[in-house]
Amino acid sequence: MSTEPESPQSTENATTAGPDAAEEPGTPATPAPAQPGPAAAEDTHPGTGAAGDPTEARPDRPDAPSGDRPDDRPDRAAAGVPADDAEGAGTDTEASASSVADDGSGSDGSDGEAAAAAGADAAEAAAQLSEAQAELAAQKLERERIERRKAEKAAPIAAGAKLSGKAADLLAAVRAVEGGATPPATVFGAEAAPRRPAPEPVRRPRPATAEALPPAPAADAVEGVRRVLAAGGAPEALASQAAVVLGEAAEDVLREDPWQLLRVPGVRPEQADGFARALLGPECAPGDERRGRAVTVWLLEQAALAGHTALELPTLTAALARQGVPDADAAVQNALAEGEALAFQDALDSPAADRSAADTAPGRAGAPGTHDAPGAQDGQGERGERGEQGEDGPEGEETGPVRVLVGLERYALAEESLADALARVVNSLAKEASGAWEPAAAAASGSAAELIRAVAGHGLVLHTGGEAARAEPAALLTAVRGLGLRAVAACHTPDGRRRFAALLGEAAADGAVVTVPGLLSGAEGPGRDGEGAFALDLLILLDAPQLDVESAAMLVESLPDGARLVLSGDPAVLWSAGPGRVFADLVAARACPQVASRVPDPGPLGELVSGVGIGELNQVDAPGKEIVIVPVRDAGEAVHRTVQLLADSVPRAFGITSDEAVVITPGHGGAAGTRALNAALKERLNPGPGRFGGFDPGDRIAHSPAPGRTVTGRVVTADAEGLHLTCADVSVVVPRERVEQTVRHGWALTAHQAVGSRWPAAVVVLPGDAAQALSRPWVYTAFGRAERHLSVVHGVEQALPRAVAEAQAKPRTTRLPALLRTQLPTAR
Repeated sequence: MSTEPESPQSTENATTAGPDAAEEPGTPATPAPAQPGPAAAEDTHPGTGAAGDPTEARPDRPDAPSGDRPDDRPDRAAAGVPADDAEGAGTDTEASASSVADDGSGSDGSDGEAAAAAGADAAEAAAQLSEAQAELAAQKLERERIERRKAEKAAPIAAGAKLSGKAADLLAAVRAVEGGATPPATVFGAEAAPRRPAPEPVRRPRPATAEALPPAPAADAVEGVRRVLAAGGAPEALASQAAVVLGEAAEDVLREDPWQLLRVPGVRPEQADGFARALLGPECAPGDERRGRAVTVWLLEQAALAGHTALELPTLTAALARQGVPDADAAVQNALAEGEALAFQDALDSPAADRSAADTAPGRAGAPGTHDAPGAQDGQGERGERGEQGEDGPEGEETGPVRVLVGLERYALAEESLADALARVVNSLAKEASGAWEPAAAAASGSAAELIRAVAGHGLVLHTGGEAARAEPAALLTAVRGLGLRAVAACHTPDGRRRFAALLGEAAADGAVVTVPGLLSGAEGPGRDGEGAFALDLLILLDAPQLDVESAAMLVESLPDGARLVLSGDPAVLWSAGPGRVFADLVAARACPQVASRVPDPGPLGELVSGVGIGELNQVDAPGKEIVIVPVRDAGEAVHRTVQLLADSVPRAFGITSDEAVVITPGHGGAAGTRALNAALKERLNPGPGRFGGFDPGDRIAHSPAPGRTVTGRVVTADAEGLHLTCADVSVVVPRERVEQTVRHGWALTAHQAVGSRWPAAVVVLPGDAAQALSRPWVYTAFGRAERHLSVVHGVEQALPRAVAEAQAKPRTTRLPALLRTQLPTAR
């Protein structure tokens, strides 16, 4: 069987990718040759990992929550205040202040002038009095005030004056009787029956609103950016994004430094170069310091999209050279000096480093295996600088070789905070006897008992295993809550929460299982105490490999002193969409007990997936057709067979409706990517004109409220508020301006979008042009999404077994292992 490879567009662009590009993490790839002018950014959807959109994997960019974002301006929309209302509030405040000032100067201008004139006359007269005369005048005024008060006290009190309420009613009744009238019945009548409290109104569930974007930039700011973009030949459609990213002064910023256009999602260096040439003319040069700084930051952002929290200095300088920066070291120095990046030194203690140290004068600047940190000559301290003593340490003592890393501040702070918080969790557990836990451990068996005993005596415990192994954290949660401790399990997705709650039964009804986003936001879980920490004694984090470094830092920092933490997950699945590999780093560090489940996933699907996890694509007996291979010759046939399987074959053969099945493919683009597959599936399963921004009621969608998070659901309707969705039984309203960025059709997903969820049936599409995108973690994750049936639309021939056997996860550069070694002596 032969397949003709097509243009490899079914995988996401390796140089600028979002959550799905993080499936293939690596250093930034060599870009395309520079173009003569800027081009429009590739048609992408930031919320779902499309190529060319750096905001995709950045929770703190302006589109993220998020986050995930360097923009620290207050988000008025997040507070429930429309932008116009917020501006009006400021105007009202100024008006109130002016009205208060007016109260002290009269009701109109003439009164104010008269008061001012009288005050001036009085001041002039007072200046002419002697001190003795002034004292006598003051005493006279005081005596007059006292006499007035005495006269008021001696005067008769008018009957009924200054009375109110019941006393006034009684006085009125007495006077009525004296006058021969009938007193009011309300005075001498019986006490009125106490009023019943008004019943609590029935609170209808309000639809959740998608996470708010930063405040929309002012119209004049956008217009100014549009003018400078037009002058530089850049697409004017970028004006709004540039104004959000660069602020109200975006026009001036771009005129002073055209390469700041690289901060706009989707813009590449060759496009920014064309824009700069048009604005600067002959002054534009590849060696411009501004260009070097901007490209340095851009490369670090691209590395973060690929999962790295930092880059080694040689890797960064080599990437700068590929981008045409003539002096890469100077570019890095300038970025460090401007505070746009940070440098770090990590000691190397591997055997290879030791051998290198024996041969090459370890610790000396310029020796192989060692690098001078940018800024080291300045002796600036810990972050990448050697300090006053240099590498030789005190009294010329030689130290080991170091690895110099350069990264963005936000990820550096997140890793340092995470390491500190993990050390606190490990060290703050009270040295209490674990006798109270022993009956619970005795009641369990196998790995579950081992897990309970480990948690009893340690603050941090790691648990590894597949889908069937989730029963062990469930047993732990039940046992701990039975001891009267506050415990919660958090899952990556709503579907993961549903599956774990099913293992607990009735015990899950009281909020024992939550999602990670819900726990962090306070929408789910026990809430926080007065100090902002979770009101918990034990937190079990399921799907731990999906935690990026920023989410992990927020979670662990929120644990109170003395609380326990269990990180549980399958180490063979794809790593997080965001930067970092927290779970893998902790497993490798061996700084805490690790419990490996001995419970295999059952059935033919479990056997197949378990083999993939160890690098073997085995022939599996599937008497119930649990696994079906569908060979195809090209991408067109792959799309046709996929639609046939989802709409007809799987429902007819297994009783699984198309709503209960999912299609998984390596990327969004290409002839058999999610875009092409979703278009074909919509035409077959829910045809319509797409009158709501390409969507119709009933469409299956994938909603990405924040980078790296995907929730599946359906379109309900649309109105002036936006697109109304239902996701995991929760109503969500996505504002119109965010629909294009955060909502896709969702019959077909990428593996990164599907991780954390499972379906009764899965159709995995492997077109011929996707061979280079396959890896063992990708295949393991895609095949593992099926619970009862797996169909593989196979067009990659021997590339599939080769990927399972050889293509392991690409390494990510992180600082967490080195930080753990300094915080936890047992870490390695």
